[in-house]
Amino acid sequence: MSMLINGQPGESISALDRGLAYGDGVYRTLEWCNGQPRLWRWQYARLAEDAARLCLPVPAEALLLEEMRQLTPGLERAVIKIVLTRGVGQRGYAMPEPCQPTRMISANPWDGYPATLAEHGVTVRWCQLRLASQPLLAGIKHLNRLENVLARAEWHDPAIREGLLCDQDGRVIEATMSNVYVLKDGVLLTPPLHQCGVRGAVRDWLFDCAPALGLALEETELHAGDVLAADALLLSNSLMGIWPVAQLDARVWRDFTVAQRLRQHWLAETA
Repeated sequence: MSMLINGQPGESISALDRGLAYGDGVYRTLEWCNGQPRLWRWQYARLAEDAARLCLPVPAEALLLEEMRQLTPGLERAVIKIVLTRGVGQRGYAMPEPCQPTRMISANPWDGYPATLAEHGVTVRWCQLRLASQPLLAGIKHLNRLENVLARAEWHDPAIREGLLCDQDGRVIEATMSNVYVLKDGVLLTPPLHQCGVRGAVRDWLFDCAPALGLALEETELHAGDVLAADALLLSNSLMGIWPVAQLDARVWRDFTVAQRLRQHWLAETA
């Protein structure tokens, strides 16, 4: 792994950094492919919006691109992580003024998922953990991901690739590391993320590109029954791209046509 902290090589930050003390920051994880970050237009837009909602300054797009290039010489494919925190502050929750944010960018050689998962589908399960509602944080990929950590700790079977998460009222929201979509009567449906959940860059990209592919993508409340009655179940994030689900409990799906079509479009996307 190689890393830049505020533009300088290093792997450590102050123990007083608010990202460490309070989870006071945001991050994005993305794929570097053939000299550029995949879906960068959507990735940067999400980073900027999430940072703005936490009153964090966002680095210039050109600066982030240059630092990613510094970390990836000779790497055709890599996993990039961008972390922004509010930086070092005094004891207490009050935001420091002025804010001197910490910027961390790391690059790892690609160790992503085998293509067979996208080709043959994955097995998922329901998680027992229920997501808490907090509209002020809903959608943001902030640094406090303890709900996801606890949910992922519910299973150890390597054959199960994801866990579906509901909120306190039983509405399906997301999976532990991905957004969720059901296909019903030719329409893709995904949960709204106004109360909780993470708004992924691939999710934003899908809303932009689905009409050009002749697909309708709509936000609507989903419950367990809607998932089990779906014609297909799909997952997305920035490293997996699009995965079809093959099995959830006793429910089995075999038609991955829409998932494969979306994945091929995602693989071709470089902007």
